[in-house]
Amino acid sequence: MAPKLLLINGPNLNLLGTREPHIYGYTTLSDVESLAATQAAASGASLASYQSNHEGGIVDRIHAARDEKVSWIIINPGAYTHTSVAIRDALIGVNIPFIEVHVSNVHARESFRHHSYFSDKAVATVVGLGTYGYTAAVGFCLLKEKEKEEKEAAAAAAAEKVA
Repeated sequence: MAPKLLLINGPNLNLLGTREPHIYGYTTLSDVESLAATQAAASGASLASYQSNHEGGIVDRIHAARDEKVSWIIINPGAYTHTSVAIRDALIGVNIPFIEVHVSNVHARESFRHHSYFSDKAVATVVGLGTYGYTAAVGFCLLKEKEKEEKEAAAAAAAEKVA
């Protein structure tokens, strides 16, 4: 089955490209989503995108991902990074591996941005690469899916030799 990726963006990320471009750059969220979908499709995967300024909407979308058999979640929780136990619990509850992405280097900013409720549960975190961080995250997910397929194929071949 082709891998399914879900890209989730939290509050204010709908303003990418216009909000504090000296920090976040000029690339829009629509640009990010389009590039990520194209990158996934080129490897035979699909990518759905979701953005909300509302914590409950993000929690609901994470829950839906389990029923959709999503392979990976890439999430930029925005300001919820530093406040949302609810989103953390949703991610843990669905048991889907996820990557945490931040456009800016949160560790070089205000001290309240240094703590994440997600980093200790994320497979990886990407910070400070600008919107390229999304490309890196998608690429990592695709690499891990390819490795998983190769491992399963090798195990099947080994089982076939035994039989």
